[in-house]
Amino acid sequence: MYLVSVDVSKCEGCEECANVCPNSVFQMVDGKSDPHQASECVFCESCIGVCPSGAITITEM
Repeated sequence: MYLVSVDVSKCEGCEECANVCPNSVFQMVDGKSDPHQASECVFCESCIGVCPSGAITITEM
């Protein structure tokens, strides 16, 4: 299981993480990314790779 976090102060609202995630972990809320289905994360790190602002972190629990 993984803990997916988005630093909303860094998030630019580009939606790249939501577009690239194979498991639909992210949704956009008020123009920012929200890992609303973090339990679906498989640690592929695609979201981290596309995030231009480095707002996403994933840690193993």
